[in-house]
Amino acid sequence: MKAQVLYKYDEHLSADSWVEYSDVPDPSINKANDVIVRIGGAGVCRTDLHVIEGVWRPHMDPTGDALLPLILGHENAGWIEDVGPEVEGLKKGDPVIVHPKISNGTCIACRRGQDMHGDGTFPGLDSNGGYADALVTSARNIVPLPKSLNPKDVAPYSDAGLTAYRAAKKATRHLLPGEYCVVIGAGGLGHIGIQVLRAMCAAEIIVVDTNDNSLKLAGECGADHLVKADGGEVEAVLGLTNGRGAEAVLDFVGERGTTSRGLAMTRNAGNYYVVGYGENIVVPTVDMVITEKNIIGNLVGTWAELTELMELANRGLVHLETREFRLEDANKALKELNAGNIKGRAVLIP
Repeated sequence: MKAQVLYKYDEHLSADSWVEYSDVPDPSINKANDVIVRIGGAGVCRTDLHVIEGVWRPHMDPTGDALLPLILGHENAGWIEDVGPEVEGLKKGDPVIVHPKISNGTCIACRRGQDMHGDGTFPGLDSNGGYADALVTSARNIVPLPKSLNPKDVAPYSDAGLTAYRAAKKATRHLLPGEYCVVIGAGGLGHIGIQVLRAMCAAEIIVVDTNDNSLKLAGECGADHLVKADGGEVEAVLGLTNGRGAEAVLDFVGERGTTSRGLAMTRNAGNYYVVGYGENIVVPTVDMVITEKNIIGNLVGTWAELTELMELANRGLVHLETREFRLEDANKALKELNAGNIKGRAVLIP
């Protein structure tokens, strides 16, 4: 089969191309609960850029380049192609979306439904992913798609959507009418998070972004207030929240100074949710004591949450803005993402 393969890291993202369109062996059934998915769409994520530049190397490839070559792609949807002998309820041709973490199912985290914290592999990060014609995964990872949803239209929900859903769902559990939620970054994840917030709570939604097109998309997704990140965004948010800040701040950027500004937008005893990443959070401990602000990390989400998100999509309550590229044009998609030219999410179509 064909696949886009990362053969070497590029710390400064300066190379002309990052992945190579290659012939690779077809995936095969090796375990009784294995499932082969024929890829209908593979999302292009900023994490893919971080993998290319080696940000994940200390976690996934600590010995150097032992992990390479690697097929990228951790946001995958498609159709069942083949199943292992113990797999029930799935047949060839069924449309599915794939939870990104393959867990063993028996560790304590998995038993509690927190597969993303369990033992296992993460295709596209530490094993071959879905920038390819097909992908091998586990029956545990499969979420059947309603007939209303096409794999190529929903693939990025398996990570971007799931991560945004998990963070927004946490926030909606305590947001009340008359309260405020700030969303920093209305890109691929943020525009999904806005829709989830709109569908699941009655708080006023304030969106902060540097990009006018992203702010326009945020308005289309249901934001109540749009704030241009031009250096005065903290003051603007404080003005909208009567000087107190927001009860919840969801930071889908996590770099270029958004962490300090995001915390400044969070009211005392409020919750700051870190979703994007790229810089350190530096906070004096006395400030944490005095303000009682909570800093909460977010790592993808559970299988059940992916199922919940698909129900929201099936009901038309969330919509994914996508731009399609052919699989052979993966480098173009990655370059466009790195340049900030993708509205919503890019999707590779084999």
